[in-house]
Amino acid sequence: MRFVVVTGMSGGGKTSALKMLEDAGFYCVDNLPVFLIEKFVELSTMPNGEINKVALGLDVRAGQSFSDVTEILEGLKQKGYSFEILFMDASEAALIKRYKETRRVHPLAVDGRVEDGVRKERKILEEIRKNADYVLDTSKLLTRELKEELDRIFVKNEEYNSLMVNVMSFGFKHGIPVDADLVFDVRFLPNPFYIDELKVKTGNDKEVQDYVMSFREAEDFMSKLTDMIQFLIPNYIKEGKYSLVIAIGCTGGKHRSVTLANELYKRMKNQGNYGLKLYHRDVAHQGR
Repeated sequence: MRFVVVTGMSGGGKTSALKMLEDAGFYCVDNLPVFLIEKFVELSTMPNGEINKVALGLDVRAGQSFSDVTEILEGLKQKGYSFEILFMDASEAALIKRYKETRRVHPLAVDGRVEDGVRKERKILEEIRKNADYVLDTSKLLTRELKEELDRIFVKNEEYNSLMVNVMSFGFKHGIPVDADLVFDVRFLPNPFYIDELKVKTGNDKEVQDYVMSFREAEDFMSKLTDMIQFLIPNYIKEGKYSLVIAIGCTGGKHRSVTLANELYKRMKNQGNYGLKLYHRDVAHQGR
């Protein structure tokens, strides 16, 4: 029997995760009242039962006390019941944006301010997040990418650490990404913008990639950067970091940074038990 408790921030993707787990063969129940949790777990895990994969969704709706929830889950664990906790999270900015786009009311926003509801909820869920087996940050995840992450954990049963690595290209002329953890400046490389046949292309085109990577400095930079990232990631995981944004910038964010972000993504892919995403922030901007 595999039993998964799915919880997290309102707007973080819990409902989507439950639907995807249901598609993967899990029997899913959402928003069960607190006083029924223990009985539900007992009935679901009875030997010789027909159900062998269960996902239980829990959140702050209906006035549920999460101090009671964590106490019940801890009691079940002490009784020998085995379960995993999946915590769906997102940045405050992403959560607020989602609520404003859907025009829904946050369950804890009594006075109508989404920001206050998000902060209050994060405080309430602090303990269960700390005890979660998996934390998925959906701030920048597409639906397809969320499904891939859930498949890795619950379908393919791969060893997993809750670190999502975002490799991002950007242009300094458009500003440094505010959420970047590590920023690298590749403006020391020759700029394809000044070559007529490459000017209108981007680092997603082979011609630009071949030009940028033809310089020894580019290859040396990539080798040193890859070595450093491979050193840092296990240590970030050990310290409990859930999201890492690696930002590579050039002048306009179209040529050099895109090429090197693509190259880093390629070298990191399938090299560790962490999530990996590639994003080109400024590739569509006009100019160099």
